[in-house]
Amino acid sequence: MSQEKNVLGGPLQACGYDPLTGFFRDGCCATRGAQGVAHLVCVKVTAEFLEYSRAQGNDLSTPRPEMRFHGLKPGDRWCLHVLRWVEAWEAGRAPKVVLEATHEDVLKLVPLRALKRHALDLH
Repeated sequence: MSQEKNVLGGPLQACGYDPLTGFFRDGCCATRGAQGVAHLVCVKVTAEFLEYSRAQGNDLSTPRPEMRFHGLKPGDRWCLHVLRWVEAWEAGRAPKVVLEATHEDVLKLVPLRALKRHALDLH
């Protein structure tokens, strides 16, 4: 993880450990150099976003023990698939983003200015 960068150009920070997030379930929105890893946007979910996501066919609230997934609740931080974030952004329902924990590869699909408008960690 220390070699991977965030959207601001700094070292990629952890997104969250409770619940344990990331494609590799290591708390980070990292790729580890693997191709096709897209759970790269660190977000803080809201009830509105969780409902929107469920309505779009991506139920993030219901536990799925077989996938080691306990279900998200408002306030949880989660490595969201970049295309799911784009979908929510285009619908005006994008959750807040933790820029320092969002992988730089997201910039291939989302402009930094859009991420900054939804940032939790900018003052």
